[in-house]
Amino acid sequence: MSRFFDFRKRRFTRPAAAALQYDPLKPAPPVVLASGKGRVAEEIVRIAHERGIPLVEDAALANALSRLELNESIPPELYAVVAEVLVFVYRLDMRAG
Repeated sequence: MSRFFDFRKRRFTRPAAAALQYDPLKPAPPVVLASGKGRVAEEIVRIAHERGIPLVEDAALANALSRLELNESIPPELYAVVAEVLVFVYRLDMRAG
């Protein structure tokens, strides 16, 4: 299992990961499909790689999302940063054709 030293907190931390689902044709915000830390985070990343799902590395966002319940909508305070992620994914999709 991976651990990283967080110099701000002066301790080792376990990586976090989260997976979101969003349907741009519906008015609902994105929801958390999966989230976790340590080995669970590594498994989320592995599955994303296997399925060709784009990954965005943002430790602060992953930690915030990992505090939410599964199938919970993201809170309004995360809308802006998640919107940046969605724009990134949209651009990747457009390049891929």
